[in-house]
Amino acid sequence: MDSVVSADGTELGCRVRGDGPPVVLVHGTSGSKAHMSRLARALADDFTVVTYDRRGRGDSGDADEYDFQRELEDLRAVVDAVDGDPVVFGHSFGGLIALSAAPDLDAERLVLFEPSVLVDDYHETLSDRIRERIAAGDREGGVEAFFETVGTIDQVGQPVVKRAATIVETIAREIEVVESSDVDDPETGLPTLLVLGEHGPDHLRRAVDYLEAELEDVERAAIPDTGHMAVITDPERVAAVIREFAD
Repeated sequence: MDSVVSADGTELGCRVRGDGPPVVLVHGTSGSKAHMSRLARALADDFTVVTYDRRGRGDSGDADEYDFQRELEDLRAVVDAVDGDPVVFGHSFGGLIALSAAPDLDAERLVLFEPSVLVDDYHETLSDRIRERIAAGDREGGVEAFFETVGTIDQVGQPVVKRAATIVETIAREIEVVESSDVDDPETGLPTLLVLGEHGPDHLRRAVDYLEAELEDVERAAIPDTGHMAVITDPERVAAVIREFAD
């Protein structure tokens, strides 16, 4: 499976690794399926692992106008193309997508690593600040504003900033979604695992606290000595948490 076509006709580039029960990995705002490659390899001995480029980057297309609902349709299209009901893993903004799509997903379980859910006004102006940097011609500055605000600037290097600058408009539109999302009724209808890095951002810890109190069938796991980018820096330990929950 090299690609799937979403409900609006957008083609999404995919990659499949391994053999076993299916797992679908959904990457975050600044990433692509390449950012999930280490985690995918760590899971591939036990699972059939599907990664995909979310719309607006990598091998995937886009629509003329952005609508968050298309992201949910994209994930459903990937899940529907998988043989069997998968475990769906969402990281950061990918976690918000997985959470929002879950009630209509033919999935077995849900794993959310520090999903991008705001329960306060922590960065309510970030999307505007990114767009101001873009308008001023400072694309890398817009990306740096993003990483600084979400607390991951010390976990990424300049090459990452440069790559992310190529999709900075996409980053801005997704941050706007986070800042405007309504999570008053977040029930997934699926067994859900909430995962934290010990050194993850405080505002995402508050999000996990909120979701843990709201979800009916929920567990929580913390990975010591790691942060928000653990899917890249500590993929083996993230894989171990997914593997235990899937079993």
